[in-house]
This record gives sequence, structure tokens and C-alpha cells, in this order.
Amino acid sequence: MVSIQYSSPASPVGHADPGMAAPSQATAPQETPATGGDVNAGKQRVTLRVNGRSHTLDIEPNVILLDALREILGLHGTKKGCDHGQCGACTVHVNGRSMNACLLLAVMQEGVEITTIEGLAQSAGYEQGQHPVQQAFLQHDAYQCGYCTAGQMMTAAAVINEGNVEGDDVSLREAMSGNICRCGAYKNILEAVQSARARMTGEG
Repeated sequence: MVSIQYSSPASPVGHADPGMAAPSQATAPQETPATGGDVNAGKQRVTLRVNGRSHTLDIEPNVILLDALREILGLHGTKKGCDHGQCGACTVHVNGRSMNACLLLAVMQEGVEITTIEGLAQSAGYEQGQHPVQQAFLQHDAYQCGYCTAGQMMTAAAVINEGNVEGDDVSLREAMSGNICRCGAYKNILEAVQSARARMTGEG
């Protein structure tokens, strides 16, 4: 998580506890100043390329990409689920490949192109409207609560674009197995992926 610095409130002075003698002189607690007085001490400057735009951030080295996207850049389409790379809700594209943003350190992502669900259509050349995967998910009702949907779409788009997976149901299920749908909408998700694949590859 992005750390926030807090200052401890000063203790009240001039009040004695019942039955205790009041101190002759109250001493306020002393705070240790940050190194060099710099509020950014310990942070690193990193430039992230996200959805075609560059963002220069001062962040701590342990901030994961997921938190940088959501809490700093305000890209909330990428969801926070397990934080262990097991649910797929945080899937983004890094140079076109699907990756779990919860497993990536933000400071290690300089020099790569990051795409979130907000930039999926634009990254594929669809300046207006939706990506074929997004259209297919809508047409096939491939969602229920919607929490996993962005991650499902990002994985599906990468699987289709990479072209390394056979088009049969078994192969596509396996390729999508890293994305969990708690609502169990897998049948409709598979139909949507097949529909998008047919359109994007021209096999439909």
C-alpha cells in the first residue's frame, strides 16, 4: 500500500491525574524529523507509461503496480482481489502480455507499456467504441457482479492476440483458468471469449 505519514498528536499538558501532584513543568513529546526534512525521503522517482500516457511518480520501492494504478493514478477498473496473484482480478497488459499487477513492483515497470481496462480499446486501435472482447462480454452476459470482469477481459484479449492457444473450449478454459469468477459465470465467459476470438481472427 502507498504509505501515508502521520504525526502523533501532542499529549495534553497542564492537567494532573486525580490523586497525583501536577508536574512543575510539562514536557511535550519530541518528534524525530524525517531524514533531511524531506517528506519524500525513501521514495524513488519512476515514470510509468500507462494507456499511452507517461506519469512521473515519487513512490516507495515496495509499492505494487496495482496500488500505483488505483491509488495514485485513479484507474479503478483494475480490481484488488487476493493480492497473491491467484484470482486474476488485477490483470493488466505489460507490453501486450497479461500480468498480475499485484505481483509487480511499480518501480520496476519503467520502459514498458502498461495497459489497463480503461485503455484496452485504444491500445488495439479502437479510438471510438469498445474492444471486441468488451462487446462480446456484453452480448453474452459474461458477468454477474462484475468484479472479475475487467481482469477476465484483459486476459481474454491477451490470449487471443498472442495466438498461442488453440480455439477449442478446453484450451481456452485452460488459458483463462487464472481468472476466478466467484459468481460462476464461466459458461457465458467462454462463449464471449469464443465470440471475440472469431471476430478478431476472422475465423467466425
